[in-house]
Amino acid sequence: MPKKPKNEHSELSGEFTDDDITVLVDIFRPAGTNNDWRLEVITQNEDVFEWEDGFATDREAFDEFLATVARDGIRSFLEDDDPPAVH
Repeated sequence: MPKKPKNEHSELSGEFTDDDITVLVDIFRPAGTNNDWRLEVITQNEDVFEWEDGFATDREAFDEFLATVARDGIRSFLEDDDPPAVH
């Protein structure tokens, strides 16, 4: 069984709370590389929302998350009737 590569997580990763809703923002890339940063948002129900495109910096990834919350609201990650989205 091949080993899963280890990831380097950004210091910007962590819990984010808005409007009494908390999600986990995970910004990561393969450890020891200069690859693009990946962005995922994980809800309390363990739904995962991931962005298809990578980001040159972890700050760009976090800013995209903040822009999504400002534009669509944090509740956009909690849509009960829709499957997890890819941004």
